[in-house]
Order: sequence, then structure tokens, then C-alpha cells
Amino acid sequence: MLDTLFTDFSAASSAGSITAAGFLISIGAALVLGLLLTGVYTYRSTYTKSFVVTLALLPAIVSAIIMMVSGSLGASVAVAGTFSLVRFRSAPGTAREICAIFLAMAVGLACGMGCPGFAALFAIIMGGVSLLYTRLGFGEKKHAALRKRLQITVPEDLDYTGAFDDLFARYTSEATLMKVKTTNLGSLNRLTYAITFRESGAEKRLIDDLRCRNGNLEICCSMQNEDNREL
Repeated sequence: MLDTLFTDFSAASSAGSITAAGFLISIGAALVLGLLLTGVYTYRSTYTKSFVVTLALLPAIVSAIIMMVSGSLGASVAVAGTFSLVRFRSAPGTAREICAIFLAMAVGLACGMGCPGFAALFAIIMGGVSLLYTRLGFGEKKHAALRKRLQITVPEDLDYTGAFDDLFARYTSEATLMKVKTTNLGSLNRLTYAITFRESGAEKRLIDDLRCRNGNLEICCSMQNEDNREL
């Protein structure tokens, strides 16, 4: 019974005969699995409406294309061209988005080849592994909340080299000067540090001590900029 579910429809599809029932089964399975993949992707993730709608529809679109070119001598060229056209976003995608797109395309390909059972099994396995990795925090950087980007504005006549070393030694385990920029027509310098606090909640104490050194000029402490567009 289970083998029939996984093989009968596949054999009919490979023979090049597409029936209305087979087409509806393939598209329906692709839409359901697209919703499943979308739910997995949105778990503990930031996303846009346009991307999740596209992700939900992509398996059905790929499935329909594969069924249309099934049995054709130019099927491989058509499939390659179809995959190369999936550049529907103007901005580069994150690694997570690219993985979700390829997963949706793989599920749609399996449905289009007449294997909805294998497509469902593949989607469930990959979705479960993705949820498990997300739940366990797989790949997350340790102590990410303690890593900050600190900007200190100082007067132009202040020798900033080593001026804050004792404060950094007290409150941070690591402090690196990343950038120096002149501002206010050269009358001020803006120093940018990448720092790692020794403990959480030390931001205010550090800022209060820094204000005594920089003449109460502007100080900004924020999360470190991490380019999430890089793979």
C-alpha cells in the first residue's frame, strides 16, 4: 500500500501521460507542502509578506513547469532555464532565504515528477531538522548579546590613544578601535569600537564613566553590525 503511494503516480508521470487527476494531485500536494515549508521558515525568523507568499507558491509553480516539460527532449534545458529565472528579489537573499527557496524548488520538482509521497517525506524530514536546529540555537554565536558597537565623540585636541583603556579593562573583555572619523568641521573625532562586555547591564556604568572623559559629548552603544546578507 505504501509502495503504491510512492510509485504509481511516478510511473504514470514518467511515461509522459498527464491526467487531470494527476495534475490536481501534484499541484495540491505542492501547495500543501509549500504551506508547510512556509510555516517552518517563519518559526523564530523575520520575514516579509511577499517572501512567504512566494515561498508558499513556489513548489506548485515548479511542479507545473516540470509536468509541462515531462517527456520532452529539451526538458533538461527548460528546467535549467526555469531555475535560473528564480531571481524574483532585487536584494540579495540571506543564506536562510536561499536555502528555503532551494528546498521549495526541490519539493516542487518531486511533485512535478509524480512523487508527492517522496516530496512530503522530504519536506517533513527537512522541516523537522530545520525546526530542531532553530530550537537548539544551532550555529548561534556565544555571548552575542554582550558584543556591542560603541561610538564615542571626543574633542579634536584629546589624545584618544589609550585614553579609555582603563575603563575598557574594567568593563569589557575585549575592545578594538575599528574606525576614527572627524566630524563637525574637524573640531570633533568620532571613535568606533567593537567591544565585548564582561557582564550584562554594564552599559550605563561604562557610559557614565566615559562621559567624564569626553566632555559629556555624544556616546552611542548599539548592537554590532553583522552583515546578514553574506553566506
